[in-house]
Amino acid sequence: MASESSFDIVSNFDEQELVNAVDQTRREVLTRFDLKDSATEITQDKDSLTIVTANETALKGVRDVLESKMVRRNLSLKILKPGEMEDAAGGRVRLKFTLQRGLNQDLARQITKLIRDTYPKIKAQIQGDAVRVVGKSRDELQQVIALLRDKDFPVPLQFENYRS
Repeated sequence: MASESSFDIVSNFDEQELVNAVDQTRREVLTRFDLKDSATEITQDKDSLTIVTANETALKGVRDVLESKMVRRNLSLKILKPGEMEDAAGGRVRLKFTLQRGLNQDLARQITKLIRDTYPKIKAQIQGDAVRVVGKSRDELQQVIALLRDKDFPVPLQFENYRS
């Protein structure tokens, strides 16, 4: 009997790289001519990121800098889910981003259905905030990975724990 191979589909990001991107953004905001006097504050919690700055124009500039720093550090912009821009104290504006990690149940079901419909011999199971994919053929598992990379999901996908 042939042995089975498997891998996990997860959605995660490197927290240290995000911390570095935020630190670089803070430094650049302090030195950029158009943002220097905006009194910008960027705070990061475990599952959110908040930008408080002088006005909408400065907020757009800070957001552009943050996104460029994230892209340079190989962080997907899909991990940032922006909320509504709101007024803060002192006539300033605030924008709060929710940091997305893990696959929610609806997305996990959508992924497993796509895999089952396309490759009936492959088994896909939801395990918490990840999806375990099991099959006998390594080639089919690699085709599943290629299929999922071609689709545009609302969160970045990583493929881990490839075992044969």
